[in-house]
Amino acid sequence: MKIAQVVGARPQFVKLAPLSLLLRKHHAEIIIHSGQHYDIQMNEVFFRDMLIPAPDYLLEVGSGSQAQQTGEIMMALEPVLEKEKPDLVIVYGDTNTTLAGALTAAKLGLKTVHVEAGLRSFTRSMPEEINRIVADHLGDILLVPTPLAMQNAAAEGLEAKCHLVGDIMVDSLKLGLELAQQQSLILEELKLRAGDYYLLTLHRPYNVDDPERLCYILSGLNDLGRKVIFPVHPRTRNVLSCFEVERFDAISYIEPQAYLDFIRLMQSAAAIITDSGGIQKEAYILKKPCITLRYETEWQETVEAGWNLLLPVNSTDFPSAITRFRVAETHPELYGSEVAAKIIGILEDNARGN
Repeated sequence: MKIAQVVGARPQFVKLAPLSLLLRKHHAEIIIHSGQHYDIQMNEVFFRDMLIPAPDYLLEVGSGSQAQQTGEIMMALEPVLEKEKPDLVIVYGDTNTTLAGALTAAKLGLKTVHVEAGLRSFTRSMPEEINRIVADHLGDILLVPTPLAMQNAAAEGLEAKCHLVGDIMVDSLKLGLELAQQQSLILEELKLRAGDYYLLTLHRPYNVDDPERLCYILSGLNDLGRKVIFPVHPRTRNVLSCFEVERFDAISYIEPQAYLDFIRLMQSAAAIITDSGGIQKEAYILKKPCITLRYETEWQETVEAGWNLLLPVNSTDFPSAITRFRVAETHPELYGSEVAAKIIGILEDNARGN
């Protein structure tokens, strides 16, 4: 088979890595990078560290509004897909690249595969929710990570296209941890000891775009009695300049980290505080307590398992609930194993008409 993989954001590179390693052993692979994320730590360094070949096509779209970015990706992607004529187009997750890839492939009559299908936050105000819904309804093969995601897909009449494979991040983290243990020196460089710090990530507009709200969040986290390591997302950096961050002396602001360094920071943190979707799941796989600064989550099963606390920052429990949070004694296997191999088996069966 000839398979085009369309990616554009760091979480998609993470998911691509283990599937790409297996896929290119027996099939022709084309990697198309939209350029949606273009920070060097999110691109060249990541591809090198995770053993992913350089993209065959770099569309260099860059930033822009939701509509502008999606439209520009589609315009740049269409001639590539027309030229290559892949048997399958794989898209991942819920970004503008996901939406653009699914729309472009569908309009060209190409068969589309959606990895991480069936997830729902049930919040239509989130652009990611629209992206994942459209990708699922356009997709020909839906690769679903959890039973709950299967239920979501079935409720929308998509069950016939679905395959419950587990979550590709299980394979990604396994690969990443092996490489990080060999290569990463981030704890030594930052003079950190395992279990002595919280790891913080923030990027959602409702948490970081308003300087007053961001200042309130950091002020609360500063008083938890433990060091907070905060890799600052590019969209947040300018907002930080609006107030005196130096007064939050428990918070260490660092640059966005190469993926292997970030995995080691997650693995060694006392807990992870985030508003990211994917990091909630990674925290669970790594058996790390997770505090999610949102009202909702795509990974409700992590909350039900007792390892993820939903804590919107305007809650009366913020930030005190963070230090009180204790994870459950059990840790169910929610996300499967050997997921990349299962995915390739499904794609090969589909090609044979099975």
